[in-house]
Amino acid sequence: MAFFKRTKKTHTNTALLHHNEQPKQKAEPSRLSDRLDQNLHKIREQTGHSRDIIIRTLSHMFGSEHTLAVIYIDGLVDTLTINHSIMESLTSRDYDEELYTSDPAEILSIIKNRFLTIGSISELEHMETLISAILEGNTIILIEGSSHGIIASSIGGEERGVEEPQSQTVVRGPKEGFTENIRTNTALIRRKIKSPNLWIVDRKIGRVTQTDVAVMYLNGIANDKIVQEILDRLDRIDTDSILESGYIEEFIQDTTFSPFPTITNTERPDAIAGAILEGKVAILVDGTPFALIAPITIFKLFQSSEDYYQKFDIATFLRLLRIISFVVSMLLPSLYIAISTFHQEMLPTTLLISLAAQREGIPFPAVVEALAMEITFEVLREAGVRMPRAMGSAISIVGALVLGQAAVQAGLVSAAMVIIVAFTAIASFVAPSVSIANSARLLRFGFMILAATLGLFGIMAGLLAMLIHLSGLRSFGLPYLTPFAPFIPLDQKDVLVRVPWWAMLTRPTLINRKNARRQKMNQRPSPSDGKE
Repeated sequence: MAFFKRTKKTHTNTALLHHNEQPKQKAEPSRLSDRLDQNLHKIREQTGHSRDIIIRTLSHMFGSEHTLAVIYIDGLVDTLTINHSIMESLTSRDYDEELYTSDPAEILSIIKNRFLTIGSISELEHMETLISAILEGNTIILIEGSSHGIIASSIGGEERGVEEPQSQTVVRGPKEGFTENIRTNTALIRRKIKSPNLWIVDRKIGRVTQTDVAVMYLNGIANDKIVQEILDRLDRIDTDSILESGYIEEFIQDTTFSPFPTITNTERPDAIAGAILEGKVAILVDGTPFALIAPITIFKLFQSSEDYYQKFDIATFLRLLRIISFVVSMLLPSLYIAISTFHQEMLPTTLLISLAAQREGIPFPAVVEALAMEITFEVLREAGVRMPRAMGSAISIVGALVLGQAAVQAGLVSAAMVIIVAFTAIASFVAPSVSIANSARLLRFGFMILAATLGLFGIMAGLLAMLIHLSGLRSFGLPYLTPFAPFIPLDQKDVLVRVPWWAMLTRPTLINRKNARRQKMNQRPSPSDGKE
């Protein structure tokens, strides 16, 4: 059996787009002209005479025949770099006599090697390369009489600084989060993993947006087959635009029609560093603070970075609490519907009488009552997210209190149902990963329908179907229920429980097939340590 499985529907959209298209010959790149005015005219023409394209010409600097042009896009460049490292270097020097007699190629070479005080400089000879370079924020230097130019790195502009992550906060641990700049994000990871084996493979995806995508992994630790499969799937993406990492996630995930994510995302550099050290692969996309991690298992979605920064006993307790909260958020309303509708004999007499008294006069069956309350809460939650930040929390809290109390007093829903829905909502916020919390939100409605039709038998049938589905899921060849199915005793140290750090001797087995040992044998401190 092949190591990697892909569903036939993964690239359906791409196949449909190209079904009736004939293969086209790739256009030859157009070379620059040795006439400066023609090059500048072509640049203005291809950019639509946009006013943010700045073209500064410097005449009679190297004799009457040699005119320079400095080209960049306002807002994409670092102004200090332009002013001091380029313009000042070109205009505030006393040029040697040889520059007035040299040919343009020699002048460009002297400018590149002697004048410009910028670290990254390269040459270009094609118009497509020139346009791509200035759109990335670089500065171009052209000279009359030469069909070559210089690319000077000046990428900058306004951007958000490194701040605390908004979606994955911790009490103890680093407070820095990713930004929208991909190079800032890769630097944050390199600060944590100072190893030459941390390799970055760059891709440009999106015919129009030309979005930078970086694949990061530890050479010698990451599985080479997984790395190559990720790169192959990225290379198969053929679309106009990539504006966020969610685009990449949908294109390369193993299964499209599943409520469970096979790729997770995070905006924490420490979470990415920890995943890379386990042998996983990180995918960073320019323009978003959310990076992707692959492959993953379902248990990874219940783990938080903070689990590894505090004692193993409290980390284990919180991890189990998250798993229980996930089950509660998914099944609690359906259990209430099933028991109150079909299995009243399971309740103690006192509780049964109390619930019956509350439901007296309620005009709707339990399933309609539960669906109405759940949909109402989802509307309130969405409204709280979309409202302005100053009003969002007030709308969600006050709306829930007012609507819940008014619905109970009006006799439309029972007080017990309000408690069930409220506790379900609170439990859904415990999961550290938003993607697994969203899975519980979707499955909750399906289980409610099953409970209303078949009672507890319907819930059990739904759980069995979900378990079968989870058993068949793969994340880049990795079974989704690893290390329980298949069962790997050595990997149980960091799944439901987290053992102390001195006991984590190896990395996950199926993810990492080489260099599996993480540390030396059992470095547990003894009572005699530190004594003379």
